Amino acid sequence: LTLYTLVVIYNSFYAFDDVEKGKKLFECVAGFGLGGSSIALFGRVGGGIYTKAADVGADLAGKVVSGIPEDDPRNPATIADNVGDNVGDVAGMGSDLFGSFAEASCAA
Repeated sequence: LTLYTLVVIYNSFYAFDDVEKGKKLFECVAGFGLGGSSIALFGRVGGGIYTKAADVGADLAGKVVSGIPEDDPRNPATIADNVGDNVGDVAGMGSDLFGSFAEASCAA
């Protein structure tokens, strides 16, 4: 539906009577798919970095400094670790969904 809307908007500005303009449209659609995949890749990597940083912070604050286990309720960094895990999961799955949507709409 989104890709169809983009094609209709593009067609309202540029008519398809010329072959070059039709080629330009398909280049734009391919660029949309490639851009979506790139954004998904960086979103996934960014979520992983955030997750790892929160995990390392919880390990340092709990185990190394205070001598308590990582997931102990007395460790205040446990909350940050759980938030980091959630952010990593949401960013990863959301970017995978967006990348799949962009690629599937280009394939259609």
